[in-house]
Amino acid sequence: MTSRVASGDYRPVPLTELLGSLWPRLQEPGTWWQLAVLALGVLLSLWLGHRVRQRLQAAVGPPSTDGIRRVAVRTGALVTIPLLLWLWLLAGSALLRHGLKIRTDLLHYVILGVGAFTLVRMGVFVLRHSFSPGSRLKAWEGALTLAIWMLLALHIFGWAPIVAEVLDEYAVYVGSTRVSLLTIASFLLSIALLLILYLWTFKAIDLRIRRAANLDASTKVALLKLAKLVLLTAVVITALLASGLDITTLTVLGGALAVGVGLGLQKTVSNYVSGFVLIFEESVRPGDMITVGETFGTVRELNARHVVVRTPDGHDVLIPNEELVTQRIVSWSYGDRDVRLRIPVRVGYGEDLERVMALLEEIGRAEPRVLADPPPQAFVTAFGENGIHLELTVWINDPENGVMDLRSQLHYAIWREFRERGITMPLPQRVISFPDDTGPVLDLRRSVG
Repeated sequence: MTSRVASGDYRPVPLTELLGSLWPRLQEPGTWWQLAVLALGVLLSLWLGHRVRQRLQAAVGPPSTDGIRRVAVRTGALVTIPLLLWLWLLAGSALLRHGLKIRTDLLHYVILGVGAFTLVRMGVFVLRHSFSPGSRLKAWEGALTLAIWMLLALHIFGWAPIVAEVLDEYAVYVGSTRVSLLTIASFLLSIALLLILYLWTFKAIDLRIRRAANLDASTKVALLKLAKLVLLTAVVITALLASGLDITTLTVLGGALAVGVGLGLQKTVSNYVSGFVLIFEESVRPGDMITVGETFGTVRELNARHVVVRTPDGHDVLIPNEELVTQRIVSWSYGDRDVRLRIPVRVGYGEDLERVMALLEEIGRAEPRVLADPPPQAFVTAFGENGIHLELTVWINDPENGVMDLRSQLHYAIWREFRERGITMPLPQRVISFPDDTGPVLDLRRSVG
């Protein structure tokens, strides 16, 4: 067996034959030349690649910089080491074959493997970056790269039929359907590839729907949820068909799902169904001001299982959809965004009511958030034991900015103006009578605050 090759007459031997005769080949100088080139290439690519990656990462810049340039630089930083190793192996293989006339069968397959890994690494990164920054594909980037590379390596090395045959030997029967390890692996692979296509398609649909000016917020949410449901259903059915599984096996999954619902998923299913009811009914929409129980805030998101409500304190409260369907909620902006606030006031019987009511309306008009139409109005609501009860009513159209601070400002303005003009707000009066042993009954009057 010789390691020499004539110029222009080089064809690599099959990998199985190469591995079968690996020990005899280790006795040849040509094999050690290839191993030396490979080892030196690994060391040089690690040393030089580390330095180049540092420079490229420093040149990436903040996320606000040009997107295409940033992606290109980050891609280069990720594949620096395998790319340098691939280039070194190409040069070393050419030098051994044409300079020293040594066969490079081992390097040939290493070059194919390293080149495939470099291309897959670049492709997966660019693909992931094409999705949103928070894409779930980012967490699976490494695993996806490794899985795709292994599949390519099996085809490159000619081992795919052997692996498929081995996996197909281990199988079980589910009813009349034969399910083997090959079937499961094909199903998982189909699911992974179709989910990537799903993410890409859904992002395009999402951008198109969100930019539609003739659709309101609730319709956009409903269309996005419906598109997600249809696409995911299509992904599962297509993966089943691509893996060779009988579509009737879904009845087994349906039975298992029904048992799960009966054992404890009623609330989960109810929340999902209630979510679609809320979306299509449009009783609650993003941007609405609602009060549910003790929670008051703005609806930020309508999700499949819950609604996100942002309170004036800056807290995000996740309310299950079922509660919004089955309980009574107060919507501050269902018909329109105009909201009326009532400010109760009490004055003494000796005050000029016309003067006090005019002052209250003037205080309401001075507040910037109060609407001029309808104008602020003051009313006499009752004649109490300790004073006359008045009420100032004002209208606002921005309840999402909170009402507690507005009430506080109006109360403070009323207190300040009443104090400057000498208008009294009487305290409750209590009369305590008790008999005296030495004289008539004494009356003790005191004010109780």
